[in-house]
Amino acid sequence: MFTGLSAFPLTPMNEQGINEQEFIQLVARLAHAKVDSIGVLGSTGSYAYLSVEERARVARLSVENAAEVPVVVGIGALRTRDVLANAEHAQQAGASGLLLAPVSYQKLTDDDVFNLFSTVSRAISVPLCVYDNPGTTHFTFSDELHGRIAALPQVRSIKIPPVPNDLHDASARVARLRALIPNDVTIGISGDPAAAAGLLAGCEAWYSVFGGLYPEHALALTRAAQEGDTEQTLAHSNALAALWALYHEHGGSLRVAATMAELTGRVSAPCLPQPLNTLQGQPRQQVKAVIEALGLG
Repeated sequence: MFTGLSAFPLTPMNEQGINEQEFIQLVARLAHAKVDSIGVLGSTGSYAYLSVEERARVARLSVENAAEVPVVVGIGALRTRDVLANAEHAQQAGASGLLLAPVSYQKLTDDDVFNLFSTVSRAISVPLCVYDNPGTTHFTFSDELHGRIAALPQVRSIKIPPVPNDLHDASARVARLRALIPNDVTIGISGDPAAAAGLLAGCEAWYSVFGGLYPEHALALTRAAQEGDTEQTLAHSNALAALWALYHEHGGSLRVAATMAELTGRVSAPCLPQPLNTLQGQPRQQVKAVIEALGLG
């Protein structure tokens, strides 16, 4: 499950609630494309903005519409109590795996984070992916802490931040982590612009925002990397350079992906929880131009 392409869809919503039909369509499209797993309620799925009840509903809708594709459900929350509730609801819904980031308001210590993962890993019955996303959690994992957590029961993958673009440096970064974790724990790359480098450097999975909207394109890149075809892997990524530039310009992938989804009719506007907004004005025109130039309409 924690290998290949894990595609992360948006959770379309407005202030009245989740647009369930649009969400179902996004999940069903990923299932039809036969991605390796579907990751819901990650950062792209706006998990931090949803109530426990809304998240339970999203988990159930995901599993019901994913056909045979495994579903990985994000369970991160400010309090361990709520993380455990999210985990229980996801398992009851039939999730194949869970994704946990150390979310906090107060700054966390290494011991805080280890104890969180220790508590959760011993309370669940499905595999767990460690979500290392310092850009949103403001917590930076050391490789040594990853090693301690990776030895816990049920931990089976680590979703790491982007690696360097240089393949030698990327390989060295992955190797440092690989040396400290068990062989049955996979390493997955996040940050779509770094996917090619990460996969070629030895990451077994790509946790992908882009794949949540364009699974066929993301699968082509993933399969080329899995076959060891460096030239084709880099070619697939380089062809999307204009999109990666938008990610960089607009502070990450969420607003860009949500704007793309609105412009291509996959979701209705608005689709993000307030106070978040999709791109408007000239930035929106930029996204529209990239969609047209890359044939992603």
